[in-house]
Amino acid sequence: MALDTERREQLVERLARRVAELGLSAPAILFLETYKPLSFLGAQLLWVAEPFLRLGLPPADLRDFTLLLEDRAGIAALIERLETLRLSDGGRQM
Repeated sequence: MALDTERREQLVERLARRVAELGLSAPAILFLETYKPLSFLGAQLLWVAEPFLRLGLPPADLRDFTLLLEDRAGIAALIERLETLRLSDGGRQM
């Protein structure tokens, strides 16, 4: 099962903007680059923890976020969007 392109773009945009608002673009990019080889394993851990995570997160968003992490192209899209937002912010975040 995979996210459709439109939903993936929406999720990437929402996540990237939220991370940028918090001023965490650079640490997030570093984490995601490091995490890429283990993305599938991390997503599987989210599937296992899903019943507990549903207490605080909407189920559809949790499912879509997990699907995004399973797909290396999704992680690459998120990294690319974070870099774009960081550069358009004038490099003020560090």
